[in-house]
Amino acid sequence: MTSYRIAVLPGDGIGQEVIPEAVRVLKTVAKSAGVGFEFEEALVGGAALDATGAPLPPRTLALCRESHAILFGAVGGPRWDDAPHEQRPERGLLGLRKELDLYANLRPARCFPMLTDASPLKRSVVESTDLMVIRELTGGLYFGEPRGVERFADGGARAVNTMVYTTREIERVARVAFDVARKRRRRLASVDKANVLVVSQLWREVVTGLGKEYPDVELEHVLVDNCAMALVHRPTRFDTIVTENTFGDILSDEAAILAGSMGMLPSASLGGTVGLYEPVHGTAPDIAGKGIANPIAAVLSAAMLLRYSLNMVDHADRVDTAVARVLEGGQRTADIAGPGEKAVGTRAMGDAIVGELQALYS
Repeated sequence: MTSYRIAVLPGDGIGQEVIPEAVRVLKTVAKSAGVGFEFEEALVGGAALDATGAPLPPRTLALCRESHAILFGAVGGPRWDDAPHEQRPERGLLGLRKELDLYANLRPARCFPMLTDASPLKRSVVESTDLMVIRELTGGLYFGEPRGVERFADGGARAVNTMVYTTREIERVARVAFDVARKRRRRLASVDKANVLVVSQLWREVVTGLGKEYPDVELEHVLVDNCAMALVHRPTRFDTIVTENTFGDILSDEAAILAGSMGMLPSASLGGTVGLYEPVHGTAPDIAGKGIANPIAAVLSAAMLLRYSLNMVDHADRVDTAVARVLEGGQRTADIAGPGEKAVGTRAMGDAIVGELQALYS
């Protein structure tokens, strides 16, 4: 029997509630597919900080390096807001991205037909939306040097972050984007701020040059402010989007409203030998511990794990179908429930998805 080792990092907040549901789904797949999944849990983020004094303990990093894939929850929360910058829970996730060279973040944003009314945007705007945002993860403002705060004697200060990209960094994430676009509808929008930023001018130059290797993919360049406007005005104009770290962070979160809720958005971080899969909703401290968080983003992240790290494409499709069937059946968590619709909790939604998945295998 083929066996895979999966590092499970629930992290903080609702990460500890939704990741167990994703694990249940993977266990259902394993039983029906005849493969073995060895799940090993480890600490990261605030939970790790409290227990070990570090947001990314050496044991956690070692486990991730030795695994076939990583299933990640979320990190952070108000209780750690006053932690020193390098000790904040978020440094655990940033550290994993850097140490594992996870330079390409894939965030699909799809509006399920039965959830068009869950978006605050008009049905006519979000209907048929199905796009993929590919965000560069290990460069730009989040990692560039120099960075820091200089304090002055008069009480003032000067803070610096540096946006830096090399040709290699741009080319490798752009190549991922072209390859993804080629498997979708063969349209790629490269998003930058080339009218102002020198870094963006290099970005556009490199992407344009690489595009010559993909004559079957239609490439367009879009300024980030125009892209932000178009996402809420005419999102169906986009298929695949590629952009740098900061722009990608903002645009992919904006795309959440197209799906009706951030609780619907999975992601994959790829590039190194181990892929990391996580819902994009964060720790949601306002609802943590209440058992009402939407586990669908975590479950769809598990489907991406099957698809991209384990090449179990048919089984990933079954997970996606199970989620769609549950939604078609009217099951809703609080974040996607409309007026008059009864909301179910995290566990009940997980039960429904597992039930539909078992039916697909029977």
